[in-house]
Amino acid sequence: MLHQGLAGLLRIGLIARFLRPYRRRIARGVATLVAVNLLGVLIPLLVRQAIDSLQPGFVVYDLMRQSLVLIVLATVMGGIRLVSRILVFGVGRQVEFNLRQQLFEHLLRQEPAWLHEMRSGEVISRSTYDVENVRRLLGFALLSLANTALVYGLQLPAMLSISGSLTLATVSVYPLMLAMVRLFSDRIMRQQRQLQERQAALSDLIQEDLNGISAIKIYCQEARENAAFARLNKAYRNAALALARTRSTLFPLLQGISSVSLLVLLALGARQLEAPGAAGSGLTVGGFVALVLYTERLVFPTALLGFTLNSFQTGQVSLERIEELLAREPRIADPATPQERPRRCSGRIEARNFTYRYPNAVRPALSGVSFSIEPGELVAIVGPVGCGKSTLSRALGRSIDIGPGQLFIDRQDITQLRLDDLRSRLALVPQDSFLFTASLADNLRYGVPAAERAAVVAASHAARLSSDVEGFPDGLDTLVGERGITLSGGQRQRTALGRALMMEAPLLVLDDALASVDNATASRILRTITDQGQRTVLFISHQLSAAAICDRVLVLEDGRLVQSGHHDDLIQQPGTYRRLWERQQVEAHLQQPSWA
Repeated sequence: MLHQGLAGLLRIGLIARFLRPYRRRIARGVATLVAVNLLGVLIPLLVRQAIDSLQPGFVVYDLMRQSLVLIVLATVMGGIRLVSRILVFGVGRQVEFNLRQQLFEHLLRQEPAWLHEMRSGEVISRSTYDVENVRRLLGFALLSLANTALVYGLQLPAMLSISGSLTLATVSVYPLMLAMVRLFSDRIMRQQRQLQERQAALSDLIQEDLNGISAIKIYCQEARENAAFARLNKAYRNAALALARTRSTLFPLLQGISSVSLLVLLALGARQLEAPGAAGSGLTVGGFVALVLYTERLVFPTALLGFTLNSFQTGQVSLERIEELLAREPRIADPATPQERPRRCSGRIEARNFTYRYPNAVRPALSGVSFSIEPGELVAIVGPVGCGKSTLSRALGRSIDIGPGQLFIDRQDITQLRLDDLRSRLALVPQDSFLFTASLADNLRYGVPAAERAAVVAASHAARLSSDVEGFPDGLDTLVGERGITLSGGQRQRTALGRALMMEAPLLVLDDALASVDNATASRILRTITDQGQRTVLFISHQLSAAAICDRVLVLEDGRLVQSGHHDDLIQQPGTYRRLWERQQVEAHLQQPSWA
């Protein structure tokens, strides 16, 4: 019980925090609701007065005047009600807009590793479906609850003043209604959360299968994926039906109980009506009609209470799910007191006993790696699969969280730099290059959106993409499709390379970024890059033929730096590099056709 109470207070606190910026608008909305309900109390009293004045010899003019007053008040009441809805619903829409924006900005701040681990369907569900539920909570649900409280708070005294016994008899069934709501509320919240989780799992599978549709078809796994979707779809259907059954049980019960109150009033009130001519001795016809009007005004918000509370509870569940997402702080963030960026960045790199272990890994990916690369050098980093090459590139871009005092750019510890300052100094091209659903030109200028057309053309030429562009139907304006699906692997990599070259960063990191092009093309690209100017290039690759033109080669094995030197020197020394070189030469020979 205590736990539930604390949870309830927490939810109220969350709601209050989201509504705090709009307190003035909410206050105006509540004021209009009060005005609406005051008129709702006044109009039945005027109706009672008009009906009770219908005695022999009444003046028609007075009746017309009273009718006109009632029409005007009802019109004003409708106008104020409209204003109250605009004010309160507008708050819900504004919260929805701000919350979506806040969620998106928050997700952009997270490190890539967490976003890759987090199910994308879950994130999308919380950013869309849950935000929509919060809008209903902070709009419709709060408006309805406030209106119900005002209806009861203002109308009950007026009803008691007309007939205390009839009023008590009329509302005597309402505690049963509240008990029903209390009985079903926990079940509805539990089923609502389960439904949202099932929907997130379904969305996640759809997105994953659409992204991997080629693999599904290559391995003929359509039936398997269809069966997996059917299982999740069935789980979602069962969760939706369970929630629907609960709602279908609760809402008719609430509506039936609320309607009983009107029947009680009609049954008991008809017996208490005054006999003609016995004015003041009991319930008048006008008073009875006023009670009927008041009861009808109570029936609707009371009958709506079930739907209102359901929206309220659904919104609370969604609010908690969104809060869980917003509470997650990125592990990689700007330092509390960042170092200032120097006026001139040369691109010097230094590693000092760099060690990194991935979470839950048995051994470090890199252990005690030390080296320095001077500005303008072209240095290759090679080694067997799993030796830690890509870990180094991720660390330089701070895609992974590393300790201080290990990696330096321009003699500054990268963990003490603002992330924007660090990432503006280097252009990183991964092997799996992501392209956006846009034109080839827009993908090339993504890092420099205001770049001129001439710069885009120059970047495509430097990346050896020009000849491919000439064959495209619209040249640089050709749409590349989702994730660059219309391009080949080599074209995607060279497009990503051109995008990095446009940034003109002093440090260029190529993480197996030329794996989909042949060695000769890779060598020409590297020469073009080095001929463009003073730029440090870190060429992480398994293409030893291309690495042969580099100023130096750093060789990693089992996470350690085991060799360093020029290609010509390393192939003369026994060790990892010569072993890799000889293996690659044998593979190249075997791949040649027999007639060559």
